[in-house]
Amino acid sequence: MLPSTNAASVITIHDLYFFLHPEHTQSEIRRDYSTLIRSHAERANTILVPSEYTAQEVKRLLNVPTARISICPHGAPSWPARKNWPNEGHILFLGTLEPRKNVGTLLKSYSSLLKQRRDTPSLVLGGNATPAATSWLKSLKHRPLLNHAKHIGYVPEHERHALYKNAKLLVLPSFDEGFGLPVLEAMTVGVPVVAANRGALPSLLGDAGLLVDPSDDTELAEAMERMLFDKDLIQKSVSLGHERARQYTWSAAAKASLRAYTQAIDNKKHHQPTSP
Repeated sequence: MLPSTNAASVITIHDLYFFLHPEHTQSEIRRDYSTLIRSHAERANTILVPSEYTAQEVKRLLNVPTARISICPHGAPSWPARKNWPNEGHILFLGTLEPRKNVGTLLKSYSSLLKQRRDTPSLVLGGNATPAATSWLKSLKHRPLLNHAKHIGYVPEHERHALYKNAKLLVLPSFDEGFGLPVLEAMTVGVPVVAANRGALPSLLGDAGLLVDPSDDTELAEAMERMLFDKDLIQKSVSLGHERARQYTWSAAAKASLRAYTQAIDNKKHHQPTSP
């Protein structure tokens, strides 16, 4: 939080996984965040969160009253929906390769699917690798993942659309997500989604995809197979995904943010933040 004498204070909390699992974090996040988050949440005039799920976590874990929490969901990108289905597309994972994203279970499920079906598309992992990803990246150099799965590193914003256009499936098996932006991006383009039934993902994806227990690699593999090869399910998911994506706009996000900052000023004037 920036120091201030007279200005209202606003902080944004995307998720609280670092607070619940500091052992999965590193550097200043592990050293400082768990301590700072309590004092900052108590002092902030308004707390911005991207989902109802994160709002409930802020209330539950940090004891913040509802009046000081503002939900500001992200907006969908301005990308057009693709017109053609990729014949040689890939399975896509997009996110930082860290414990929260559950990449190990994804690779185990994908390996199982490869053994069952030789026509399984390749797997592309997009995102920065943390030290926790060392064993996952090593496994890509050995069978059965060799020549079937690859890590392409961080994907700049201007390259993400093309990556989605050529994807047959997005898989996001995270143990926790404060929002789940890759799911929204995938639905915008017309990519079917398999996601974890944790965090904010169920409310974001709804019935536009398949939700699975992220700790069950068999369930994840079965869901991936269905979403890759069941044409009726694919068509339904793409159609419903387009509908859901249209509900999220950056215009609405901007208006929600403006309301939140206005609320922060009002809270500063009339209701100094205190613990409930």
